[in-house]
Amino acid sequence: MNGTTQNGKALPPEWQRDAQSRLEHGERILATFEPDLDQRLFFARGLVLLTDRRVLAADEDGRPGAGALRWQAWPLGPDTTLKAQEYGGAGVLELVGPEGRLGHWRFTAGRGPEAQRMLQQFALLRASQDGAPPPVDSVCPSCGAPISPEDGRCLACSPEPTTPSVSGLLRLFRFTRPHARLIVFGFLLTFASTTASLIPIYLTQPLLDKVLIPHQNEKPADFGLVPWYLSGMVGAALLAWLLDWGRVYTLARASERVSADLRSKTYAHLQRLSLEFFGGKRTGDLMARISNDSDRLCNFLSINLVDFATDILMIVMTATILLTMDPLLAAAALCPFPVIAWMVYRVRGRLLRGYRQAGVAWSAMTSVLADTIPGIRVVKAFAQEQREIERFDHSNDRVFYANDRLNRVWAVFSPTVTLMTTSGLLIVWSFACWRAFHHPVTVGVLTVVIAYITRFYSRIESMIRMASATQRAAASAQRIFEILDRVPSVPEPVRPVAPGRLQGSIDLRAVRFKYGVREVLHGLDLKIEPGEMIGIVGPTGAGKSTLINLICRFYDVAVGAILVDSTDIRSFPVEEYRKNIGIVLQDPFLFYGTIAENIAYGRPGATREQVVAAARAARAHEFILRLPNGYDSLVGERGQSLSGGERQRISIARALLTDPRILILDEATSSIDTETERKIQAALENLVKDRTTLAIAHRLSTLRRADRLVVLERGLIVEIGSHDELLRANGTYARLHRAQMEVMQGHAI
Repeated sequence: MNGTTQNGKALPPEWQRDAQSRLEHGERILATFEPDLDQRLFFARGLVLLTDRRVLAADEDGRPGAGALRWQAWPLGPDTTLKAQEYGGAGVLELVGPEGRLGHWRFTAGRGPEAQRMLQQFALLRASQDGAPPPVDSVCPSCGAPISPEDGRCLACSPEPTTPSVSGLLRLFRFTRPHARLIVFGFLLTFASTTASLIPIYLTQPLLDKVLIPHQNEKPADFGLVPWYLSGMVGAALLAWLLDWGRVYTLARASERVSADLRSKTYAHLQRLSLEFFGGKRTGDLMARISNDSDRLCNFLSINLVDFATDILMIVMTATILLTMDPLLAAAALCPFPVIAWMVYRVRGRLLRGYRQAGVAWSAMTSVLADTIPGIRVVKAFAQEQREIERFDHSNDRVFYANDRLNRVWAVFSPTVTLMTTSGLLIVWSFACWRAFHHPVTVGVLTVVIAYITRFYSRIESMIRMASATQRAAASAQRIFEILDRVPSVPEPVRPVAPGRLQGSIDLRAVRFKYGVREVLHGLDLKIEPGEMIGIVGPTGAGKSTLINLICRFYDVAVGAILVDSTDIRSFPVEEYRKNIGIVLQDPFLFYGTIAENIAYGRPGATREQVVAAARAARAHEFILRLPNGYDSLVGERGQSLSGGERQRISIARALLTDPRILILDEATSSIDTETERKIQAALENLVKDRTTLAIAHRLSTLRRADRLVVLERGLIVEIGSHDELLRANGTYARLHRAQMEVMQGHAI
């Protein structure tokens, strides 16, 4: 076994040896799956192997890299089946036998495609055992496009699996074009400073041969030349210092600009990606890519690449001088060079994989911080400080072990290179001594040659460190370009139609939608007139929020169409269309800043009078005036310094200030007490006039004034009508209403 399965999926490197020892003679691995949740839904690593005979599973017992794996195995009988199910953001892969479930492994949504590929390999295995023809294609769990059974890839959303490659760094050069003049000027300074730094050594030869050595041998020597040689050395050194200062500043400035452009480009592209992308990513991972990885690339461009260019110039110019002074000595100096080049070639792959793993581990640790610091109130409320400390320590250990593996490689490689360069110097000294005794060569020439060769090998050692920096930068570049290469799942239209000021009619035509392979809306048809208030009700998981997300075009429908003012919303530019929509989410989110800035977030140019008017309409004006600085009072991160009801009223004011044609209230009154709810409901009676309003609420009493209620259940519209009509129909709505009234009466008792 070479660590790769039949469908090209590589085994985790740290588990390859253990997995290989578990295989029977002639047993082949067909597919691998790495679940990332344990049975308590905590993040944990695991491994599932599908072979041509059985299923093997392992999980880590202790820290990663400790080597303690717990293994289980189940033979594949004729009645054994493998299936996967997804529930929202998590899923489970199950191995089922005649007597029930044999094993199950839980995973996050991001591992869904990998689980589907294992199911596909299982189906192919069963087809080959039964003598049936293998399936021609399957369906991608992410986008629904056909995929080939040969490699399990979807060509629509996953063109070709890539590994970190140094060639990916070449893509950075398109970010250097706007700063090409500055970069060219910097490299001209590099050439000039390198040339100037070689002059003092070159002047050593005539100083020795024409002045010092003749004087030592009691021969005539012209001491008048000494000030000239020394002045030349001092002048060249000062010139090299001045040019080097200009070189470092110029190229550092250019690299900082390139890095800033890369960060801006990545962040801007991130803003344009659809919500589907963020659903499968962790906040800390994205933060690490934009901050740590871009900073690493900046260091590579400003320090490592510049030093590498200087080293190349120094080596080329030194080699040229040596060849003109003594070709045989120059040839002797280059003897160890092929061995060093071979060593670099051999070690670069291990360094590249190691830096990639270290980057992933670092992102995972950052994700723990991004989870726990904003949620510190929940952590403390449930007294889970020690658990979070242990979770961080576990992630921190992963970073340590990933970097430790790199350090072990570098600890062997770097001293070996030093040994080779020292051997090169010994070869040169040996050959130089032989030349001095058998061939006429001056001490000055010999001294200059040795000095140049010493500098030559010191530059080679510096260049070797470039191998490590290059692999690290290549891993970072790939992580950034993974974002830049991602295409939004909600694309801009090819022939856009300007929405202008919409009237607000909404027409849903046979709308279907699915998350992965799970369809959650099954052919909805609904027409909403301009200015109509629609209440959307139904049990949890019925598809209410999904319907709202589709109308806002956070996602695109899988089948059917949504028309606004008789135009498919996919024909509108996304940003212009959403300017016609005001939305108040169930979980109000406020940014760090003042109250006024948060209210005016959707309309930054609003006047203070307009901000106050929106706050009055949302019944927020009174409590804002009670704050120390009124509308200029700062709210903490995510508005933690305000109560839930206060945050909700500010978010309502934020939506109202944009004066939307379509108003969406997604549980807008869920965080508000009864008295405040009455005030907002009174305000909403005026606000919904001449504005299409869609309101989701679990408290059905808040929707009595809606023109129509749309009842969803299991992704279908089961009832439409007014509050009284639906109560008389004695259907789903009446059942929900009775259950809610019983709960309220129980609370009253």
